[in-house]
Amino acid sequence: MTDEPLRRVVAEPFSRRRALLGLAAGVGTAAAAGVAGTTPASAAGTAAKAAAPAAAPAASNPAPGAMELFTDSDFNFQALGALGAAGHGSTEVGEVLTAVNSINAAGLSFQTFTDTFRYWGDRLARESAQAGRPGQKQTRRFRALRSSSYYEQALYYVLGTDHPGDEEDVYRSVRAGWDAFVARCDPPAELLSAPYGPHRMPVWFFRPDASCVPRPTVILTNGSDGQNVDMWTYGVASALGRGWNAVVYDGPGQGQMLFVDQVPFTPRWEEVVRPIVDLLIRRPDVDRRRIALTGFSLSGVLAPRAAAFDHRLAALVAGPGVVDPWLAFPADVRSILVGTKAETNHIWNTEVVPSLTADEAFQLKKRFEPYDAAVMRAARQGRMFTDFWTPAQVLVAMNITKVAGRITAPTLVVDFQDEQFFPGQARQLFDLLRSRKEYVRMTRAEGAQLHCSPMAPQHYCETIFDWLDETLDVRP
Repeated sequence: MTDEPLRRVVAEPFSRRRALLGLAAGVGTAAAAGVAGTTPASAAGTAAKAAAPAAAPAASNPAPGAMELFTDSDFNFQALGALGAAGHGSTEVGEVLTAVNSINAAGLSFQTFTDTFRYWGDRLARESAQAGRPGQKQTRRFRALRSSSYYEQALYYVLGTDHPGDEEDVYRSVRAGWDAFVARCDPPAELLSAPYGPHRMPVWFFRPDASCVPRPTVILTNGSDGQNVDMWTYGVASALGRGWNAVVYDGPGQGQMLFVDQVPFTPRWEEVVRPIVDLLIRRPDVDRRRIALTGFSLSGVLAPRAAAFDHRLAALVAGPGVVDPWLAFPADVRSILVGTKAETNHIWNTEVVPSLTADEAFQLKKRFEPYDAAVMRAARQGRMFTDFWTPAQVLVAMNITKVAGRITAPTLVVDFQDEQFFPGQARQLFDLLRSRKEYVRMTRAEGAQLHCSPMAPQHYCETIFDWLDETLDVRP
Protein backbone atom coordinates (compact mmCIF):
# COMPACT_ATOMS: atom_id res chain seq x y z
CA MET A 1 0.00 0.00 0.00
CA THR A 2 1.14 3.54 -0.68
CA ASP A 3 0.69 6.26 1.90
CA GLU A 4 -2.62 7.48 0.49
CA PRO A 5 -5.25 9.63 2.20
CA LEU A 6 -7.44 7.55 4.46
CA ARG A 7 -10.63 8.34 2.56
CA ARG A 8 -9.30 6.44 -0.44
CA VAL A 9 -8.11 3.60 1.78
CA VAL A 10 -11.51 3.22 3.39
CA ALA A 11 -12.94 2.49 -0.03
CA GLU A 12 -10.55 -0.48 -0.22
CA PRO A 13 -11.43 -2.41 2.94
CA PHE A 14 -9.51 -5.54 2.02
CA SER A 15 -6.23 -3.68 1.58
CA ARG A 16 -6.79 -1.60 4.70
CA ARG A 17 -7.60 -4.68 6.74
CA ARG A 18 -4.53 -6.48 5.53
CA ALA A 19 -2.40 -3.49 6.59
CA LEU A 20 -4.04 -3.20 9.99
CA LEU A 21 -3.37 -6.85 10.71
CA GLY A 22 0.33 -5.98 10.69
CA LEU A 23 -0.11 -4.05 13.92
CA ALA A 24 0.55 -6.79 16.44
CA ALA A 25 4.00 -6.38 17.96
CA GLY A 26 6.15 -7.47 20.80
CA VAL A 27 4.97 -10.95 21.65
CA GLY A 28 4.34 -14.26 19.90
CA THR A 29 3.79 -17.98 20.17
CA ALA A 30 5.85 -21.12 20.18
CA ALA A 31 5.02 -24.82 20.44
CA ALA A 32 5.55 -28.19 18.86
CA ALA A 33 2.77 -29.25 16.55
CA GLY A 34 1.41 -32.69 17.13
CA VAL A 35 2.16 -32.99 20.86
CA ALA A 36 -0.90 -34.33 22.58
CA GLY A 37 -2.45 -32.11 25.22
CA THR A 38 -5.68 -31.52 27.08
CA THR A 39 -7.40 -28.29 27.97
CA PRO A 40 -7.09 -27.47 31.69
CA ALA A 41 -10.27 -26.55 33.48
CA SER A 42 -9.76 -23.09 34.97
CA ALA A 43 -11.86 -21.75 37.80
CA ALA A 44 -13.99 -19.85 35.32
CA GLY A 45 -14.03 -22.77 32.92
CA THR A 46 -13.57 -20.42 30.00
CA ALA A 47 -10.47 -21.98 28.48
CA ALA A 48 -12.54 -24.75 26.93
CA LYS A 49 -15.11 -22.48 25.32
CA ALA A 50 -15.47 -23.20 21.64
CA ALA A 51 -16.85 -19.74 20.92
CA ALA A 52 -15.07 -16.52 21.82
CA PRO A 53 -16.06 -12.87 21.40
CA ALA A 54 -12.96 -12.16 19.33
CA ALA A 55 -11.62 -14.95 17.18
CA ALA A 56 -8.00 -15.23 16.20
CA PRO A 57 -7.01 -13.45 12.98
CA ALA A 58 -6.95 -15.39 9.77
CA ALA A 59 -3.98 -17.73 9.43
CA SER A 60 -0.80 -16.14 8.14
CA ASN A 61 2.63 -17.52 7.36
CA PRO A 62 5.11 -17.46 10.24
CA ALA A 63 8.53 -15.97 9.62
CA PRO A 64 10.98 -18.23 7.76
CA GLY A 65 12.65 -20.79 9.98
CA ALA A 66 10.44 -20.16 13.01
CA MET A 67 8.81 -23.05 14.81
CA GLU A 68 5.08 -23.06 14.09
CA LEU A 69 3.06 -23.57 17.22
CA PHE A 70 0.05 -21.58 16.03
CA THR A 71 -0.96 -20.95 12.44
CA ASP A 72 -1.30 -17.24 13.16
CA SER A 73 2.10 -15.54 13.13
CA ASP A 74 1.28 -13.01 15.88
CA PHE A 75 0.18 -15.64 18.37
CA ASN A 76 3.09 -17.78 17.23
CA PHE A 77 5.56 -14.99 17.95
CA GLN A 78 4.09 -14.55 21.42
CA ALA A 79 4.52 -18.20 22.27
CA LEU A 80 8.02 -18.38 20.82
CA GLY A 81 9.01 -15.85 23.45
CA ALA A 82 7.48 -18.01 26.17
CA LEU A 83 9.32 -21.07 24.91
CA GLY A 84 12.67 -19.29 24.58
CA ALA A 85 12.46 -18.01 28.14
CA ALA A 86 12.85 -21.55 29.44
CA GLY A 87 16.63 -21.27 29.10
CA HIS A 88 16.77 -18.94 32.09
CA GLY A 89 14.06 -20.70 34.11
CA SER A 90 11.36 -18.13 33.37
CA THR A 91 9.18 -20.83 31.81
CA GLU A 92 9.19 -24.60 31.39
CA VAL A 93 9.15 -26.16 27.91
CA GLY A 94 6.62 -28.80 28.87
CA GLU A 95 4.29 -26.27 30.48
CA VAL A 96 4.39 -23.96 27.47
CA LEU A 97 3.82 -26.76 24.95
CA THR A 98 0.98 -28.20 27.01
CA ALA A 99 -0.64 -24.75 27.12
CA VAL A 100 -0.20 -24.33 23.37
CA ASN A 101 -1.80 -27.66 22.61
CA SER A 102 -4.67 -26.89 24.97
CA ILE A 103 -5.28 -23.63 23.11
CA ASN A 104 -5.18 -25.31 19.72
CA ALA A 105 -7.57 -28.00 20.92
CA ALA A 106 -10.01 -25.40 22.24
CA GLY A 107 -9.72 -23.20 19.15
CA LEU A 108 -7.20 -20.37 18.98
CA SER A 109 -8.63 -17.03 20.06
CA PHE A 110 -7.83 -14.13 22.33
CA GLN A 111 -10.10 -15.78 24.90
CA THR A 112 -8.60 -19.27 24.88
CA PHE A 113 -5.03 -17.96 24.82
CA THR A 114 -5.65 -15.63 27.75
CA ASP A 115 -7.61 -18.12 29.82
CA THR A 116 -5.16 -20.96 29.30
CA PHE A 117 -2.09 -18.99 30.31
CA ARG A 118 -3.98 -17.43 33.19
CA TYR A 119 -4.77 -20.94 34.35
CA TRP A 120 -1.06 -21.79 34.26
CA GLY A 121 -0.22 -18.61 36.16
CA ASP A 122 -2.76 -19.52 38.85
CA ARG A 123 -1.47 -23.07 39.03
CA LEU A 124 2.19 -22.11 39.45
CA ALA A 125 1.29 -19.39 41.97
CA ARG A 126 -0.49 -21.99 44.10
CA GLU A 127 2.36 -24.48 43.76
CA SER A 128 4.87 -21.82 44.74
CA ALA A 129 2.91 -20.96 47.87
CA GLN A 130 2.57 -24.65 48.81
CA ALA A 131 6.32 -25.33 48.58
CA GLY A 132 6.82 -24.10 52.12
CA ARG A 133 9.65 -26.24 53.52
CA PRO A 134 13.00 -24.50 54.12
CA GLY A 135 14.71 -26.66 51.52
CA GLN A 136 12.17 -25.69 48.90
CA LYS A 137 13.21 -22.04 48.60
CA GLN A 138 14.44 -22.49 45.04
CA THR A 139 11.27 -24.36 44.09
CA ARG A 140 9.13 -21.52 45.43
CA ARG A 141 11.35 -18.99 43.74
CA PHE A 142 11.24 -20.36 40.23
CA ARG A 143 7.61 -21.42 40.32
CA ALA A 144 6.82 -17.81 41.21
CA LEU A 145 8.92 -16.66 38.25
CA ARG A 146 7.14 -19.02 35.86
CA SER A 147 3.81 -17.92 37.29
CA SER A 148 4.73 -14.32 36.46
CA SER A 149 5.69 -15.34 32.91
CA TYR A 150 2.41 -17.12 32.25
CA TYR A 151 0.36 -14.25 33.62
CA GLU A 152 2.32 -11.99 31.28
CA GLN A 153 1.19 -14.11 28.35
CA ALA A 154 -2.42 -13.71 29.51
CA LEU A 155 -1.96 -9.98 30.00
CA TYR A 156 -1.06 -9.34 26.41
CA TYR A 157 -4.39 -10.47 24.94
CA VAL A 158 -6.79 -9.78 27.82
CA LEU A 159 -8.21 -6.65 26.13
CA GLY A 160 -9.47 -8.89 23.31
CA THR A 161 -11.47 -11.15 25.63
CA ASP A 162 -14.93 -10.83 27.08
CA HIS A 163 -13.34 -9.52 30.32
CA PRO A 164 -11.12 -6.61 29.23
CA GLY A 165 -11.63 -4.99 32.62
CA ASP A 166 -9.46 -7.74 34.13
CA GLU A 167 -6.33 -6.12 32.73
CA GLU A 168 -5.14 -4.48 35.94
CA ASP A 169 -5.86 -7.63 37.97
CA VAL A 170 -3.84 -9.75 35.54
CA TYR A 171 -1.00 -7.25 35.69
CA ARG A 172 -1.07 -7.39 39.51
CA SER A 173 -0.72 -11.17 39.24
CA VAL A 174 2.32 -10.69 36.97
CA ARG A 175 3.80 -8.37 39.56
CA ALA A 176 2.99 -10.66 42.52
CA GLY A 177 4.92 -13.52 40.93
CA TRP A 178 7.83 -11.22 40.11
CA ASP A 179 7.95 -9.80 43.65
CA ALA A 180 7.85 -13.30 45.17
CA PHE A 181 10.72 -14.34 42.89
CA VAL A 182 13.03 -11.38 43.48
CA ALA A 183 12.51 -11.59 47.25
CA ARG A 184 14.03 -15.09 47.15
CA CYS A 185 17.06 -14.21 45.06
CA ASP A 186 20.39 -14.50 46.87
CA PRO A 187 20.86 -11.76 47.83
CA PRO A 188 17.29 -10.50 47.43
CA ALA A 189 16.78 -7.74 44.92
CA GLU A 190 16.33 -4.33 46.53
CA LEU A 191 13.11 -2.53 45.64
CA LEU A 192 13.99 1.14 45.28
CA SER A 193 12.25 4.06 43.62
CA ALA A 194 13.24 7.00 41.47
CA PRO A 195 11.30 10.21 40.79
CA TYR A 196 9.50 10.93 37.57
CA GLY A 197 7.66 14.21 37.94
CA PRO A 198 5.16 13.74 40.79
CA HIS A 199 5.41 9.95 40.47
CA ARG A 200 7.82 7.32 41.79
CA MET A 201 9.15 4.68 39.42
CA PRO A 202 9.77 1.22 40.91
CA VAL A 203 13.42 0.18 40.52
CA TRP A 204 14.83 -3.27 41.29
CA PHE A 205 18.55 -3.50 42.08
CA PHE A 206 20.14 -6.95 41.68
CA ARG A 207 23.70 -7.75 42.75
CA PRO A 208 25.69 -10.98 42.57
CA ASP A 209 26.59 -10.98 46.29
CA ALA A 210 26.13 -8.91 49.43
CA SER A 211 29.53 -7.22 49.36
CA CYS A 212 29.96 -3.50 48.77
CA VAL A 213 32.64 -3.97 46.11
CA PRO A 214 32.03 -1.44 43.29
CA ARG A 215 30.80 -3.40 40.29
CA PRO A 216 29.87 -2.65 36.70
CA THR A 217 26.13 -2.07 36.50
CA VAL A 218 23.69 -2.43 33.64
CA ILE A 219 20.35 -0.60 33.50
CA LEU A 220 17.94 -2.82 31.55
CA THR A 221 15.17 -0.96 29.75
CA ASN A 222 12.07 -2.89 28.70
CA GLY A 223 9.85 -2.21 25.68
CA SER A 224 6.23 -1.26 25.14
CA ASP A 225 4.45 -4.43 26.22
CA GLY A 226 7.02 -6.56 28.04
CA GLN A 227 7.09 -7.03 31.80
CA ASN A 228 9.85 -7.26 34.42
CA VAL A 229 10.07 -11.02 34.06
CA ASP A 230 11.36 -10.52 30.50
CA MET A 231 14.33 -8.62 31.84
CA TRP A 232 15.37 -11.63 33.92
CA THR A 233 15.60 -13.57 30.67
CA TYR A 234 17.11 -10.73 28.64
CA GLY A 235 19.76 -9.47 31.00
CA VAL A 236 19.52 -9.91 34.76
CA ALA A 237 20.49 -13.60 34.91
CA SER A 238 23.39 -13.07 32.51
CA ALA A 239 24.59 -9.95 34.31
CA LEU A 240 24.67 -11.66 37.71
CA GLY A 241 26.49 -14.64 36.23
CA ARG A 242 29.26 -12.31 35.05
CA GLY A 243 29.59 -10.38 38.29
CA TRP A 244 27.58 -7.33 37.21
CA ASN A 245 24.86 -5.52 39.09
CA ALA A 246 21.59 -5.26 37.15
CA VAL A 247 18.80 -2.71 37.38
CA VAL A 248 15.23 -3.24 36.18
CA TYR A 249 12.62 -0.49 36.30
CA ASP A 250 9.12 0.51 35.22
CA GLY A 251 9.20 3.80 33.38
CA PRO A 252 6.12 5.70 32.17
CA GLY A 253 4.10 3.52 29.79
CA GLN A 254 5.44 0.33 31.40
CA GLY A 255 4.37 -2.09 34.13
CA GLN A 256 3.08 -0.47 37.30
CA MET A 257 3.43 3.02 35.86
CA LEU A 258 1.02 2.13 33.05
CA PHE A 259 -1.39 -0.49 34.38
CA VAL A 260 -1.81 0.88 37.90
CA ASP A 261 -0.66 4.51 37.94
CA GLN A 262 -1.91 5.17 34.37
CA VAL A 263 1.15 7.20 33.36
CA PRO A 264 1.79 6.86 29.59
CA PHE A 265 5.04 6.91 27.63
CA THR A 266 7.08 10.05 27.24
CA PRO A 267 9.39 10.75 24.26
CA ARG A 268 11.87 12.44 26.65
CA TRP A 269 13.36 9.27 28.07
CA GLU A 270 16.34 11.13 29.49
CA GLU A 271 13.92 12.35 32.18
CA VAL A 272 13.37 8.68 33.08
CA VAL A 273 16.95 7.42 33.06
CA ARG A 274 18.65 10.45 34.63
CA PRO A 275 17.18 9.94 38.14
CA ILE A 276 18.09 6.25 37.99
CA VAL A 277 21.70 7.11 37.21
CA ASP A 278 21.57 9.68 40.03
CA LEU A 279 20.47 6.86 42.34
CA LEU A 280 23.23 4.51 41.22
CA ILE A 281 26.22 6.83 41.42
CA ARG A 282 25.56 7.34 45.13
CA ARG A 283 25.88 3.61 45.88
CA PRO A 284 29.21 2.22 47.10
CA ASP A 285 28.57 -1.08 45.28
CA VAL A 286 28.32 0.62 41.87
CA ASP A 287 31.36 1.48 39.77
CA ARG A 288 30.21 4.86 38.49
CA ARG A 289 32.67 4.64 35.58
CA ARG A 290 31.00 1.47 34.33
CA ILE A 291 27.26 2.12 34.14
CA ALA A 292 25.74 0.76 30.93
CA LEU A 293 22.24 1.18 29.49
CA THR A 294 20.43 -1.33 27.30
CA GLY A 295 17.24 -0.82 25.31
CA PHE A 296 15.11 -3.86 24.48
CA SER A 297 12.39 -3.88 21.80
CA LEU A 298 10.79 -0.39 21.65
CA SER A 299 13.49 0.80 24.02
CA GLY A 300 15.87 0.49 21.11
CA VAL A 301 14.76 4.10 20.58
CA LEU A 302 14.24 5.11 24.23
CA ALA A 303 17.67 4.11 25.53
CA PRO A 304 19.54 5.94 22.74
CA ARG A 305 17.42 9.02 23.44
CA ALA A 306 18.46 8.90 27.10
CA ALA A 307 22.13 8.36 26.20
CA ALA A 308 22.05 11.38 23.89
CA PHE A 309 21.42 13.60 26.93
CA ASP A 310 23.17 11.75 29.77
CA HIS A 311 26.87 11.36 29.08
CA ARG A 312 27.56 9.62 32.39
CA LEU A 313 26.59 6.36 30.68
CA ALA A 314 29.68 4.37 29.76
CA ALA A 315 28.10 2.11 27.14
CA LEU A 316 24.82 1.71 25.27
CA VAL A 317 23.08 -1.27 23.65
CA ALA A 318 20.07 -0.86 21.35
CA GLY A 319 18.38 -4.16 20.57
CA PRO A 320 17.06 -3.58 18.02
CA GLY A 321 18.22 -0.15 16.98
CA VAL A 322 15.18 2.05 16.34
CA VAL A 323 14.95 5.57 14.95
CA ASP A 324 11.24 6.21 14.36
CA PRO A 325 8.64 3.97 16.12
CA TRP A 326 5.79 5.61 14.19
CA LEU A 327 7.02 3.82 11.07
CA ALA A 328 6.23 0.48 12.72
CA PHE A 329 2.56 1.25 12.02
CA PRO A 330 1.19 0.49 8.54
CA ALA A 331 1.00 3.46 6.19
CA ASP A 332 -2.81 3.24 6.23
CA VAL A 333 -2.81 3.81 9.99
CA ARG A 334 -0.27 6.62 9.82
CA SER A 335 -2.31 8.35 7.12
CA ILE A 336 -5.10 8.94 9.65
CA LEU A 337 -2.92 11.57 11.30
CA VAL A 338 -3.53 14.78 9.37
CA GLY A 339 -3.09 18.50 10.00
CA THR A 340 -5.28 19.12 13.04
CA LYS A 341 -6.56 17.21 16.03
CA ALA A 342 -10.18 17.87 15.08
CA GLU A 343 -9.78 16.64 11.51
CA THR A 344 -7.73 13.61 12.55
CA ASN A 345 -10.25 12.50 15.15
CA HIS A 346 -13.15 13.12 12.77
CA ILE A 347 -11.59 10.76 10.22
CA TRP A 348 -10.83 8.24 12.95
CA ASN A 349 -14.31 8.20 14.50
CA THR A 350 -16.46 8.47 11.37
CA GLU A 351 -14.48 6.65 8.69
CA VAL A 352 -12.26 4.14 10.47
CA VAL A 353 -13.74 2.95 13.75
CA PRO A 354 -17.18 1.93 12.35
CA SER A 355 -15.59 -0.50 9.89
CA LEU A 356 -13.04 -2.16 12.19
CA THR A 357 -13.21 -5.88 12.78
CA ALA A 358 -12.88 -7.23 16.32
CA ASP A 359 -9.27 -8.19 15.65
CA GLU A 360 -8.38 -4.79 14.18
CA ALA A 361 -10.01 -3.09 17.16
CA PHE A 362 -7.94 -5.15 19.58
CA GLN A 363 -4.69 -4.51 17.72
CA LEU A 364 -5.27 -0.76 17.72
CA LYS A 365 -6.25 -0.64 21.39
CA LYS A 366 -3.22 -2.69 22.38
CA ARG A 367 -0.75 -0.77 20.24
CA PHE A 368 -1.92 2.67 21.38
CA GLU A 369 -2.58 1.79 25.03
CA PRO A 370 0.88 2.72 26.41
CA TYR A 371 0.80 6.19 24.81
CA ASP A 372 -2.41 7.57 26.30
CA ALA A 373 -4.16 6.41 29.47
CA ALA A 374 -7.52 7.35 27.93
CA VAL A 375 -7.00 4.57 25.37
CA MET A 376 -6.47 2.07 28.18
CA ARG A 377 -9.49 3.20 30.15
CA ALA A 378 -11.76 2.91 27.11
CA ALA A 379 -10.34 -0.49 26.18
CA ARG A 380 -10.95 -1.84 29.66
CA GLN A 381 -14.59 -0.87 29.24
CA GLY A 382 -14.79 -2.68 25.92
CA ARG A 383 -14.90 0.59 23.94
CA MET A 384 -12.74 1.99 21.16
CA PHE A 385 -10.86 5.15 22.05
CA THR A 386 -12.03 8.34 20.33
CA ASP A 387 -8.84 10.43 20.42
CA PHE A 388 -6.35 9.09 17.85
CA TRP A 389 -4.38 12.35 17.72
CA THR A 390 -2.95 12.32 21.26
CA PRO A 391 -1.20 8.91 21.30
CA ALA A 392 -0.10 9.38 17.69
CA GLN A 393 1.64 12.63 18.61
CA VAL A 394 3.63 10.84 21.33
CA LEU A 395 4.78 8.23 18.84
CA VAL A 396 5.78 10.83 16.26
CA ALA A 397 7.77 12.73 18.91
CA MET A 398 9.85 9.63 19.67
CA ASN A 399 11.84 10.04 16.46
CA ILE A 400 15.53 10.40 17.43
CA THR A 401 16.97 11.27 14.01
CA LYS A 402 18.01 14.74 15.18
CA VAL A 403 19.56 13.70 18.51
CA ALA A 404 21.26 10.35 17.82
CA GLY A 405 24.45 12.16 16.82
CA ARG A 406 24.76 13.51 20.36
CA ILE A 407 25.42 10.07 21.82
CA THR A 408 28.98 9.84 23.14
CA ALA A 409 28.92 6.39 24.73
CA PRO A 410 30.29 3.42 22.78
CA THR A 411 27.21 1.81 21.26
CA LEU A 412 26.26 -1.69 20.13
CA VAL A 413 23.39 -1.72 17.63
CA VAL A 414 21.65 -5.09 17.35
CA ASP A 415 19.62 -6.08 14.30
CA PHE A 416 17.49 -9.15 13.72
CA GLN A 417 17.02 -11.05 10.49
CA ASP A 418 13.29 -11.08 9.61
CA GLU A 419 12.66 -8.13 11.95
CA GLN A 420 8.89 -7.62 11.76
CA PHE A 421 8.37 -4.22 13.33
CA PHE A 422 11.37 -1.98 12.72
CA PRO A 423 12.98 -3.38 9.54
CA GLY A 424 16.00 -1.38 8.39
CA GLN A 425 15.99 0.94 11.39
CA ALA A 426 18.94 -0.67 13.17
CA ARG A 427 21.20 0.19 10.26
CA GLN A 428 19.73 3.70 10.14
CA LEU A 429 20.58 4.25 13.80
CA PHE A 430 24.08 2.87 13.30
CA ASP A 431 24.67 5.29 10.43
CA LEU A 432 23.52 8.26 12.55
CA LEU A 433 25.93 7.53 15.40
CA ARG A 434 29.13 9.54 15.75
CA SER A 435 30.48 7.68 18.78
CA ARG A 436 32.46 4.44 18.78
CA LYS A 437 30.00 1.91 17.44
CA GLU A 438 29.46 -1.70 16.44
CA TYR A 439 26.70 -3.44 14.50
CA VAL A 440 25.70 -7.07 14.98
CA ARG A 441 22.96 -9.06 13.30
CA MET A 442 21.11 -12.02 14.79
CA THR A 443 20.35 -14.57 12.07
CA ARG A 444 18.21 -17.55 11.11
CA ALA A 445 21.34 -19.71 10.99
CA GLU A 446 21.71 -19.10 14.74
CA GLY A 447 18.01 -19.60 15.44
CA ALA A 448 18.05 -15.96 16.55
CA GLN A 449 15.85 -14.34 13.91
CA LEU A 450 12.71 -12.27 14.48
CA HIS A 451 12.25 -9.22 16.68
CA CYS A 452 14.31 -9.65 19.88
CA SER A 453 15.35 -13.24 19.08
CA PRO A 454 12.45 -14.93 20.92
CA MET A 455 13.94 -18.39 20.35
CA ALA A 456 17.49 -17.42 21.37
CA PRO A 457 17.60 -15.06 24.38
CA GLN A 458 20.74 -16.75 25.70
CA HIS A 459 22.55 -16.10 22.43
CA TYR A 460 21.34 -12.49 22.54
CA CYS A 461 22.65 -12.03 26.10
CA GLU A 462 25.97 -13.70 25.32
CA THR A 463 26.45 -11.29 22.44
CA ILE A 464 25.66 -8.10 24.32
CA PHE A 465 27.51 -9.01 27.52
CA ASP A 466 30.59 -10.15 25.64
CA TRP A 467 30.57 -6.71 24.02
CA LEU A 468 29.93 -4.92 27.31
CA ASP A 469 32.72 -6.82 29.09
CA GLU A 470 35.17 -5.96 26.35
CA THR A 471 34.04 -2.35 25.95
CA LEU A 472 34.21 -1.54 29.66
CA ASP A 473 37.27 -3.75 30.26
CA VAL A 474 35.43 -5.94 32.75
CA ARG A 475 37.44 -9.02 33.71
CA PRO A 476 36.43 -12.01 35.83
